[in-house]
Amino acid sequence: MEGLKILVLAKQVPDTRNVGKDAMKADGTVNRAALPAIFNPEDLNALEMALTIKEGCRGATVTLLTMGPGRAAEIIREGFFRGADDGILLTDRAFAGSDTLATSYALAQAICKLGGVHLVVAGRQAIDGDTAQVGPQVAEKLNLPQVTYVEEFLGLDGDRIRLKRRLEHGVETVSAPLPLLITVNGSAPECRPRNARLLMKYKHAKTISEIQSAAEDYLHLYNDRPYLNIQEWSVNHIDTDPAQLGLEGSPTKVKKIDNVVLQSRDARIIPATDEGIEEMMIELIENHTIG
Repeated sequence: MEGLKILVLAKQVPDTRNVGKDAMKADGTVNRAALPAIFNPEDLNALEMALTIKEGCRGATVTLLTMGPGRAAEIIREGFFRGADDGILLTDRAFAGSDTLATSYALAQAICKLGGVHLVVAGRQAIDGDTAQVGPQVAEKLNLPQVTYVEEFLGLDGDRIRLKRRLEHGVETVSAPLPLLITVNGSAPECRPRNARLLMKYKHAKTISEIQSAAEDYLHLYNDRPYLNIQEWSVNHIDTDPAQLGLEGSPTKVKKIDNVVLQSRDARIIPATDEGIEEMMIELIENHTIG
């Protein structure tokens, strides 16, 4: 299939390896400013799959779509450095505090505005929520078929795509029609590293907000090189119902975040005998570790 238009849903997430006492605001939302921000790991797997599909399809393009604060433009630049062709930052205070329902609504409306997308690729889940809901919810709102837990791209047959899924007790090979939404597992191939040539080409890529607040005057670059302009959409760029956005459109409420640190205990050596194993099983059952 020529001219395949691929859209990757990506998210900048707080690094949950560094959750502290300031990780949550009083209103129950994540205090993202207090945590380091990273490219959601499984979204990187999704980006790699999109780039792999692009390489095997003449005229295919890969666009990143992310929703978040202004600093989330950083993951669009990371996508450019790896081979993406375009990027859109969906940012507005109206989106603040969105749960999966409000997030998927805003993303679906942005995809409708973009139009002509043949394949939407998303990571299975984000590490700041672990719900695995946004991808499937976007598919439902767009009335698209979906294939979840994708591990490998197997090929294109006309307007159908073949994929391998990683399930709990094995693998499954499926064929699905385009347009389609897929979610990608962390067991899929890791994303390729930055390309030095692309890094030099896109290192000054910015949104309009970043250009306006920059100390350096690179304005001539954005006039001469349009590819450096990262699209920035607000709530006014997409057709939305305000009641379905942000905290108002989010029925999920977080009451508390705890930082759980697992402590290691003293090791025990179990004799490699039937009696040793039986003794261990009895102890595990009595303390309700199993059974």
